[in-house]
Amino acid sequence: PSYQSVQATNRYEAATGRQIDPGVIALVTAGDVHSAAAKRRVRQVEAQLRSSRDVAAVSSYYDSHDPAMVARDGRATYVVAYFRPKSDSRIQDDAKRLESELAGQHDVELGGGAIADTQVNTQVGKDLARAELFAFPFIFLLSLLFFRSLVASLLPPLLGALAILVTFFALRIVSSFTHLSVFALNGVTGLGLGLAIDYSLFMVSRYREESAVHGFGADALRRTLATAGRTILFSSLTVAAALASLTVFPQLFLRSMGLAGAVVALVAATLALVVLPALLALLGPRVNALAPKRLQRAADRDARRDESGFWYRLSQSVIARPRRIALLSGAALIALGVPFASVKFLPADAATLPASASAYRVDAALRTEFPPGRTAPLEVVVGAAAGSEQVSDIAERLRALPDVSTVAPAQPAGRGVSLIDVAPSTPTYSAASRQLVHAVRALRTPFYLGVAGDTAGFVDLEHSLGTHLPLVLALVVASTLVVLFLMTGSLVLGVTATLMNALSLSAVFGILVLIFQHGSLQGFLSYRSTGALDSTQPILLFAIGFGLATDYGVFLLSRIKEAHDSGLPTSRAVAIGLERTGRIVTAAALLFAVAVGAFATSKLIFIKELGLGTALAVLIDASVIRGLLVPSLMQLLGEWNWWAPGPLRRLHLRTSGAPPAQAQPAVGIAE
Repeated sequence: PSYQSVQATNRYEAATGRQIDPGVIALVTAGDVHSAAAKRRVRQVEAQLRSSRDVAAVSSYYDSHDPAMVARDGRATYVVAYFRPKSDSRIQDDAKRLESELAGQHDVELGGGAIADTQVNTQVGKDLARAELFAFPFIFLLSLLFFRSLVASLLPPLLGALAILVTFFALRIVSSFTHLSVFALNGVTGLGLGLAIDYSLFMVSRYREESAVHGFGADALRRTLATAGRTILFSSLTVAAALASLTVFPQLFLRSMGLAGAVVALVAATLALVVLPALLALLGPRVNALAPKRLQRAADRDARRDESGFWYRLSQSVIARPRRIALLSGAALIALGVPFASVKFLPADAATLPASASAYRVDAALRTEFPPGRTAPLEVVVGAAAGSEQVSDIAERLRALPDVSTVAPAQPAGRGVSLIDVAPSTPTYSAASRQLVHAVRALRTPFYLGVAGDTAGFVDLEHSLGTHLPLVLALVVASTLVVLFLMTGSLVLGVTATLMNALSLSAVFGILVLIFQHGSLQGFLSYRSTGALDSTQPILLFAIGFGLATDYGVFLLSRIKEAHDSGLPTSRAVAIGLERTGRIVTAAALLFAVAVGAFATSKLIFIKELGLGTALAVLIDASVIRGLLVPSLMQLLGEWNWWAPGPLRRLHLRTSGAPPAQAQPAVGIAE
C-alpha cells in the first residue's frame, strides 16, 4: 500500500466503486465496425458482460466514440468490463462464468487481467499434472539404477508422493491463517517431490551402508539417524531458512513461495526422519529384495570398491593440480554468467500464456492491431474535480511531456477525484514508458496526483524488489554461514561455500538469459521469447538454488568432516568424502533435476524458467562445484578449512553432538 500505484488505485476505487483496470476485454470481430450489424453484435456482448453480478461498468466504442477502440482495418473493436473491488477469488469465479458463457462464439474472444489470471491458474494445474506424469517413471527408473533393488527403489518415489500429499494438507492449514498465491500451492510440488526423494536417497543409502557392517537392526538404524539424519536436519534447516527469507518481500507470489517452500522443506525432512526409518525398520533385510541379477552383480562390484572408484580418482586428479582446476572451473562459471549483465525484466502477464489461450490472442491483437498505449495507458488519478481549471492545467502539462501519444479527457470519478488516461507512444513496460511514469510523478501540484496502470505497477515492483533484495541476500548468506558452522565448526567452509554458490547461480542466470531473453532454444523448448526474464524468477531461483547448493554441500562436507575427525589429513579426507558421496549426490541431483525439470514442459514461460533454472542449478552444483571446485579449494586451503575464532570453536565443541564413529562401509554405497 505504500507504493504510489497502489495508493492511486485505492483512491480511485474508493471514489468509483469499480476497479481502475478492466477485468475483461472482449475482442469483437464482426465486420465493419461502423455497420449496424457490428453495433448490434457489440451491444449483445455488452449485455452479457453486464449480466455478471460483480461487473460495475461496461464500455465500448459506441459509448465513447474513441477511434482508438477501432482496429486499423476497421473490422474489430473491443468492449471493456470493470469489476467491483472484490476478492480475487470472487472475481475469478465471475471471469470463469463469463468465459464459459461466451465460449464457442467465433467472433468474440476474451482477454484482460481477470481472464488472464484464470487461464494462468488453469494452465498451472494442467502443467502440474503433466510434470508429475513425466517425472515419476523417470524417478523410479533412476532409483532402480542407483539402488539395484526394486524394493529400495520404490522408497524415494513413495516418500515423494507422500510429501506432495502432506504438503498440500499443511498448506491448506496455513492458507486458513494467511492468503497464499495459487502459484505457490502448485509451484512447491516439484520442490517437495525433489527434496523428499533426495532425503530418502541419503537415508536409505546410509542405512544399507550401516547394515552391511552392523546388521539389519536397531543399531544400524540408530547410526543412520545420527549421521545421515543429522545431515538431513541441517540441510532442511538451510533450505527452509533460504526460502523463508522470501517472506521479506511484500509481493504475494514471493511471500507465498517463501512460506510454502519453507513448509515443504520441513515436511520432506520430517517424513525422511520419522516415516522412512519406520519403513526401514519394518523392511529390514527385505530393503534389498527383488534385485535383478545384473544389477545385483553391479552392486556387488560397487561394494568391493575402496580407493579405486571414479570419484576417488577424480578427486586425486583435482588435488594434484588444484590451482589450475580452481581457475579453469571458476572462469568457466564466470563466463557463463556474463550474459546476466545484460538481463532485462518484464512482469508476468498475458504474453506469457500459450498461443492457445484467448487472453494471449487478445493481448497480441491489442498490441499490434490497435493504436499503441491506449489499452494499457498510464492512469493518472487527480485529487480535483473533472472540468476544473486545475485538471485542465494538469492535462496540458501531461501533453507537453515527451513520449506522450494522447491524453484522454478527464473522467469524473466522484468525491473530488478525476482520472486522466495518458497513452504513451512507446510500448508498455519499455524504458521510455517507465521514464514517463517518473516524469508524471515528478509534476508538482497543490492537489493529489498519482499514477497507476500496468507500467506504473511494474516501476513500483522493480523498486520494491530492489529495496528488499539486500536484506534477503543477507538473511540467506547468514543462515548458510550459521548452519555450516554448526555442522562443521568452521567459518572458512561457510565463506567458501557462499562464494561457490554465488558462482554457480551466476552461471545459471547467464544461461537463462541466453535461453529465454535471447530465445536460443525456442524451438526445442516450445516457447516464444518475450525478450526478457520474469522479474521475480531470479530472486526465487536465488533462494531455491542457494538452499539446494548448500544442501548438497552439507552432505559432502559431513562425510569429509567424518573422515577428517577420524584423523585423516584434509587432502585424503576430501578424497574419501567425495568417493563416499559423489555417486549419491550425482544420483540425488539427477532425481531432483527430473522432479523440478519436468516443469520445463510447462506452457507458461515463467514456470518453464523456474523448472529449467532449478534443474540447471542442482546439476551444475553436483558436477562442477562438488566435483571440481570443492576439492581444489579445500586442497589449497589445507588445514585452514577448519579454522574458526577461539570463542566460536569452543562454542561449537560445547553445542555439537558428535555422531557415532563411522562404519567402514563399502564406499560404493554412500550416505
